[in-house]
Amino acid sequence: MSSARDYTWLVLGCGSIGKRHIRNLLALGANRVLAFDPRDDRREEVRSQYAVQVFEHIEQAWHEHPQVALIAAPTSIHLPLALQAARHGCHLFIEKPVADSLAGLDQLFDEVKKNGLITLVGCNMRFHPGIAQTRRLIGEGAAGKVTSVLAQVGQYLPNWHPGEDYRQTYSARKSLGGGVVLDAIHEIDYVRWFLGEVKLVAAFCGKLSSIEVDVEDTAAILMRTHSGAIAEVHLDYVQRVYSRTCQVIGEEGSIFWDFRTEEVRWYSAVTDEWQVFPNPPGWGPNQMYLDELSHFLACLEGRETPMQDVFEAAEVLDVALAAKRSSDTGASVQVKMSH
Repeated sequence: MSSARDYTWLVLGCGSIGKRHIRNLLALGANRVLAFDPRDDRREEVRSQYAVQVFEHIEQAWHEHPQVALIAAPTSIHLPLALQAARHGCHLFIEKPVADSLAGLDQLFDEVKKNGLITLVGCNMRFHPGIAQTRRLIGEGAAGKVTSVLAQVGQYLPNWHPGEDYRQTYSARKSLGGGVVLDAIHEIDYVRWFLGEVKLVAAFCGKLSSIEVDVEDTAAILMRTHSGAIAEVHLDYVQRVYSRTCQVIGEEGSIFWDFRTEEVRWYSAVTDEWQVFPNPPGWGPNQMYLDELSHFLACLEGRETPMQDVFEAAEVLDVALAAKRSSDTGASVQVKMSH
């Protein structure tokens, strides 16, 4: 069985998530980690903190013949970087969302198929024990037939990355693929993971606060799935206290997950009893990212199937973009995409 040290890894983008992936790759035993970033300060930080080889120009990195590329750059350049990497024969880990538009994704699909590449798009919330437990309970019928799901996440954007001007981050800038709908696509993704394919979307999105961004900072999204269940998803950059919760409503019970209380609570109407599922002892948020990379490594080895490859990630992106179109037009939007 191979391990992380059997590959040459290239991390494209050395912001906070890129640095996290570098740390985690090293923790998993990778000893050939390369990095690229056009910013001098980020290159120097990575070089000094992690002692990995860092490149100012991406062409220099390709000369090192990496086998796996981790794309952690702003959303607007995910696709061009992924295409470059795929054309160099690299397996792909792409941070969510896979892109900021569906345009051009067919080219990436063609490269992936032609070169037989393994792909995974960042879906770390699927590796959160609370989200995974909630999905297990749904699958076991703990709540009976699920009729609706309410999911929400919010945090004050200026507090996300202390020491960094939030106005310059990709989250705040339309040109970089920012905005809370794409940035917080995890909620759209895991609701779809719970309930299945989405067929109809209606949404209100907008810049409602005084934070200095040129993108939507608040979104309220309604989704109807092919099963008939309805999901309500709230996303914002405004809440001054970080909040992330999910409620599943079924005919025979309810399931409640709260990121901050670190537990899932399940009420069964059949027994009129509550059951609590706490996070594993000592669990911390970085474990999601470690587990995600371990899963990707298992996929590279053929031991597991990608939790979300580029094809499924395009389906999730289509739902998010449908929400933006609905808000722009004032009409509900049919989701038809299927790969």
